[in-house]
Amino acid sequence: MASDPYSSPTSLLPHVAVVILNWNGCELLRTFLPSVLAHSDGARVVVVDNASTDGSVKLLGGFFPEVEVIQHSENLGFCAGYNQALAQVDATYYVLLNSDVAVTPGWLQPLVALLDRKPMVAACQPKLLAYAEPTQFEYAGAGGGYLDRLGYPFCRGRLFETLETDHGQYNDSRPVAWASGACMAVRASAWHELGGLETAFFAHMEEIDLCWRFWNAGYEVWYEGSSTVYHVGGGTLHKSNPRKTYLNFRNGLALLYKNAPRTSWGAFLSNALH
Repeated sequence: MASDPYSSPTSLLPHVAVVILNWNGCELLRTFLPSVLAHSDGARVVVVDNASTDGSVKLLGGFFPEVEVIQHSENLGFCAGYNQALAQVDATYYVLLNSDVAVTPGWLQPLVALLDRKPMVAACQPKLLAYAEPTQFEYAGAGGGYLDRLGYPFCRGRLFETLETDHGQYNDSRPVAWASGACMAVRASAWHELGGLETAFFAHMEEIDLCWRFWNAGYEVWYEGSSTVYHVGGGTLHKSNPRKTYLNFRNGLALLYKNAPRTSWGAFLSNALH
């Protein structure tokens, strides 16, 4: 029988840092961190704590001593939280991973292999399936992100609230407009070149902005369907929360203003006002 390539010592990934941002997600860490530690092939695992008050740091010290912990003195949000933490992490590739994601055996190797063989790819994402409905694509990234002609984001496998069942139809590897921030592998040099995430966004739509900036800077963003993870979604801020709605609409307009060609603004604004 052929050996499993993901179990070989030569496949260890010490140049990769899997970085999880946490804010009061103690139970999510308890549930999902074991799969990350079991299936990350020797990559560094770092948890960045945004001043949690629920005992998250105590849990990490007591049950997951192999995890590196970076503690912020206040809740910096998703964008500044990652930016300040990754300034302290020396790695070739970062993997930004939500705390409510269950990874699978061999999930990391295809993402790293894609970045290794394509030096102009700045970011990529795996296939995202729903943790509660494992045969369905998950809203936040599904089979790779796109933008329609009016700048509205959608995904292969998800259109508005409709989610497809995974039949292997998106097991490919291809360029996409944006990669999901729920699980996004990023080339560290490109991240620092562009200054990381836009801190004014605080949270939501920030990965679309980053990926659009990557494309505008001459890099590429890809989807890698041979890697699969399962995402809960809404683990920190549920989609019904008005704060989430506000951030999505505000940041959606901001990313168009920042990144779209000026010749497209008229169509974008006309769509937003009607």
